Order: sequence, then C-alpha cells, then structure tokens
Amino acid sequence: MTASSDSSSAAPTHIVIGAGIVGAAIAYALQKRGDRVTLIERAEPGRGASYGNSGALSSGSVVPLAMPGVLAGVPKMLFDPDGPLHLPPDYVFTALPWLLRFVAASRPERVARISDALARLHAGAIDNHLELTREIGAPELIMQRGHLHLYPDEAALAKDASGWELRRQHGIAFEKIDRAGILALEPSVGPRYNVAIHMPDQATVTNPLRYVQRIVAAFTAAGGRLDQGEVRSLEPVGDQWRCVGAARAWQAPQVIVAAGAWSLRLIETVGLHVPLETQRGYHVMFRDVPAPITRTVVLADRKAFLAPMEEGLRIGGTVEFGGLDRLPDFARAKLLAKFARETFPGLENAREDLWMGHRPCFPDTLPRVGPAPGHEGLWFAFGHGHLGLTDSVNTARLLAEIIP
Repeated sequence: MTASSDSSSAAPTHIVIGAGIVGAAIAYALQKRGDRVTLIERAEPGRGASYGNSGALSSGSVVPLAMPGVLAGVPKMLFDPDGPLHLPPDYVFTALPWLLRFVAASRPERVARISDALARLHAGAIDNHLELTREIGAPELIMQRGHLHLYPDEAALAKDASGWELRRQHGIAFEKIDRAGILALEPSVGPRYNVAIHMPDQATVTNPLRYVQRIVAAFTAAGGRLDQGEVRSLEPVGDQWRCVGAARAWQAPQVIVAAGAWSLRLIETVGLHVPLETQRGYHVMFRDVPAPITRTVVLADRKAFLAPMEEGLRIGGTVEFGGLDRLPDFARAKLLAKFARETFPGLENAREDLWMGHRPCFPDTLPRVGPAPGHEGLWFAFGHGHLGLTDSVNTARLLAEIIP
C-alpha cells in the first residue's frame, strides 16, 4: 500500500510510525505546515485500536483511571472473570510493576495533578475535531448529541461521586436526571437504569475507521507519502534516524513514534523504556437492526460504552491485561453483548461482529507526547489509552508546534 504525489519522491524530513488516529492526525498536521512527511503503517490505516474504539469524543474525561481506593478493588479484579477489569492469573507477575505504579497514581495529590493535565490536553478537542472534519470533507462523521451515563440507582451513582466532582471543578457541563429524564432522551433504555448524568457538550464519531482513512487520504492528497511496512527497530545515523523494517528501511532527521501499544518494542531498540501496557479492549457490533440509541450511552456500573455507528450499534469496554501476543478471549466480548441485550430490547435478531484490540496505557493515564529523552530528533506520541480518539488532534497540533 503506497500512495504518494510527485513531491513525495524527495527524502522525507519527517517520518511518522503508525497510521492510527494519532499518527494520521500528526502526519496530516506536519504535511499541512509544509514538511515532507512519510507515514508508515504495517497494515491498513486505522485498522488497529482506532478501528475498534467506541467513537466517544470525551473532552470531559478528566478523571484518571486510578482513583483513591483502587487498591480495594484488586482482589475482585483477580477473581471475577465477568468484572470490567480482568487480570488473568498467569499474567499477574508480568503486570505487577505496572499495577504498583497504577496504585501509586491513585494518591489524592497525584489524582489532582493528573486531572489538571488531562483537562489541558482535552481543551478544545471537540471544536478541533469539528474543524478537521470540515477540512477533510467529512463533517457528517461527528454527532453532537452529548453523552448519557446510566446508573441503576442513587447508590451506584454515589460510588462515582469523586469523579463527577473532579469534572465539576474543571467546569465540565453535566446534569443529573431521573428515570423520566432518561426516557425523554433515550426511550429504549430498559428498567435497570433509573438515574443518569447527561453531558450535553460531548460528541461521537460515528465511524472511526472512515475518519482515519479520510485523514490519510487528505494527507496523501496534500503530497504526503503513505508506505506499508513494519518498522522493527530504530537506529541513529548521524543527525538522522533510520527506521528498519523486514524488507526495507526509511530515514529522516525527525521520527515520531505513534505505534500505539507496539511503541514500547520500538523505543526499546534504542535503549529507552517506559511503563507502557496494553489494556486489551473488546467490542461487539450489532448489525442489521436499527440502533436503539441516538447518542453515546455509558452503562456506568458495567464500564461499557454504546454508540450508534454508521454500521449499526457498537458496545465496547472491559479492560483485560494479557500483553500483545495472547489470543483474544471473546467471552469478554460476549459479556458486553449480554449487557447490551439486557439494556435494550430489539437486538434479538442482530448479527454480531466481535473484535479485540490493544489500548496503549500508562499507569497515570497520561500519554507521552514530546521529545524522547536524550535522543534528539526522536519523538513520542503514544499511550493515550482510552482517549486516543479524543486527544489525537490536540496531540498533532502540539507536536506541529514544537517539532523542528
């Protein structure tokens, strides 16, 4: 897969590794400012974690994954196979260093700092996505109908009180509504849910794959080069970086690593290490039936996101540790399907497609965006976790401001 224009035959000044939503947005932003950019992707652009996300543009997600009291939930994580967070027993020791950092990040003073950093990273994200979709000729991809977080009762909502207080402190708009309010917004919600939080300013991308591919198409139309290949190692060569693949190599003075969960393997080839882990996520796409909802709906007690997509209804969620090489456990996806069917009637005859992908996550929830320590010309743009779609455009704008 190679797409290029006449100008792309010259040696690139910038190489972006990874054509998910983050890498595609970065390549587009650099090309837009006049650089010669090569975007390298081992498969089809957007087919990794970007393809499988739930489409939520969540600029209000200023709550870290690790909150005070998280340690008390570890036993359930270990022993409840149906819980939203699953750690297979044979992966415990591999994941232990990451988990210890995760627990450390839940201290109240760190939570406050992380929340502030997330708010800065998210600032203006939805407006910036709207601008980008207009530039690439696909404004229909963003639906602005807010997000609806459902809870069974007041007691369940109270468990998340600290998270909603963080959002309030950051000026995020939301309102509590009762069962009647839920049905006024989404009449198909089943009887399990009786109280909710409505976030009116949030948005949804109705086809994340098509979004990535439209960005890449705009990038190549502007003169950018898209090459198919897997970069396996990095090598400093004078004042440039060499990206070595199985059959060929690429070289440029500036290289941006945006390879998601695979980024760690790449940077380790030049002696760098960061506490990056894949939180394996699953989704189910219900096809051949009308979507029973009109906006992103969160089953807050089950940590599951549902969204109406161009292709049907998608439910995504669960966090599973297990590394990059373990086979998917699609019982996790079938659990999501069960939650969707219990909440929304009318899915009985839907065709189900199951998916598993790798979210690149740091223990403190914050991505690493900026120069690689001690390696001039090498840049990090990975670890966005559950918020890669939301933060992709802002990440691209930041790097376009600071990369030479």
